[in-house]
Amino acid sequence: MNSQQLFRRSRTRLALWYAGVMAVILGLSGLGIYRALIQANWEALEREIESIAGTLHDSLEPMLPPSADPTVVLQQIFPDLCVARQVCAPQPTVIQRHTIGISDRTSYYIRLFNHHGDLLAFSPNQPLPLPQTINPTLWQTLQSDSGTRYRQFTTILHSADAHTTSTDGHDHPSWGYMQIGRTLAPFDAEVRRIRWILTVGLPIALGLVAASSWGLAGLAMQPIYQSYQRQQQFTADAAHELRSPLASLLATVEAILRLPPAQQQDVPPMLQTVERQGRRLSHLVTDLLLLTTLEQNVSPQSFKPCCLNDLIADLTEELSELAADSDIHLAHHLPDSEIYVLGHESQLYRLVSNLIANAIQYTSPGGSVLVSLEARDRMAIIAVKDTGIGIAPAEQNRIFERFYRVDSDRSRKTGGTGLGLAIAKAIVQRHQGQLSLGSEIGQGSLFTVSLPCMHN
Repeated sequence: MNSQQLFRRSRTRLALWYAGVMAVILGLSGLGIYRALIQANWEALEREIESIAGTLHDSLEPMLPPSADPTVVLQQIFPDLCVARQVCAPQPTVIQRHTIGISDRTSYYIRLFNHHGDLLAFSPNQPLPLPQTINPTLWQTLQSDSGTRYRQFTTILHSADAHTTSTDGHDHPSWGYMQIGRTLAPFDAEVRRIRWILTVGLPIALGLVAASSWGLAGLAMQPIYQSYQRQQQFTADAAHELRSPLASLLATVEAILRLPPAQQQDVPPMLQTVERQGRRLSHLVTDLLLLTTLEQNVSPQSFKPCCLNDLIADLTEELSELAADSDIHLAHHLPDSEIYVLGHESQLYRLVSNLIANAIQYTSPGGSVLVSLEARDRMAIIAVKDTGIGIAPAEQNRIFERFYRVDSDRSRKTGGTGLGLAIAKAIVQRHQGQLSLGSEIGQGSLFTVSLPCMHN
């Protein structure tokens, strides 16, 4: 399985996990919202029924007759109710209709029972079929022949003479019962509407989540994929760099082993070649370890104050012989006051050394390299300017990549590994600074390092 298939499969799995988790979250959230809305509407409906029942109860009790046959009185109190076992033809006046009653007579109905539980009066719009005797259950849910559901509330009525003893010698603590019912058609319609919204909206939301998950998985995998690609490129470059000196070492050792005893005088020069290639390998491995340490930010040493004036002066003096051998004038320009930064002195030494050596390497004989130092806006500015061959704009973005060379043949001739500028950039980043490049073909290059100064 190649890397693209591996990352595509990983992206698919990550997107599926995203979508699955979001589906569970949305599903549980939708169910919770559904249950909360239904419960809130149901409780509001019951409170409304209880409120109307309480209002009627408080209005009726003072008017209820103690007699066993209250039909005439009930017709006066509720002119729009039908009396049980009589022809239902109520014709109340407008004033009577609004004297005692409820606001929405199409949604509510009333049923009155005596203390024996026998039906006395009822609203003409009550659902059918309903029993003629009382069911004392406080709350009931009924369904009519047409399929419409109703919610019914039962309460006890007391008259002004509720404890009057009847002719049969029994005490009756109540006058009778009143039932208030309300149609559940609006409630059921609201439930269906919420279900339809969830049924249609949830799949749409899950589809959007799935598409977003695929895109987010791609964004999440992109840095990993780029890091993997850089690691692959680094491995290939390192193998390429190691292959040449190793091949030279093996060839030289093999030639030494094949030399006849008469040619032993040729062994020392060949051993010098082995030593040179071994040192090159050692430098390459050291640079790779240093670069890895810098990028992982695991340096065991602590930052200490470092004087850049002394560091640059020492380096220009040390590299002056290398510059003189190449017929290059190396000079430095330092301020009178000392400039200190907080960092690792050995790493800063390697940083400036790499920049100066790189400038000398790519400057033609007769040219010059100038290293300057100044303090500006609480920053220490180190500038390394050369009159070398310059760097093309297309290559300036890649100049800090590991193993990248502008002039491969010349770099190998001088023994470079292609890691100098990569190490320099890593050291600058380790010290929370910036490294910039300005260059023109044939006009030379200018590398500028900005490091935070120590406050006096």
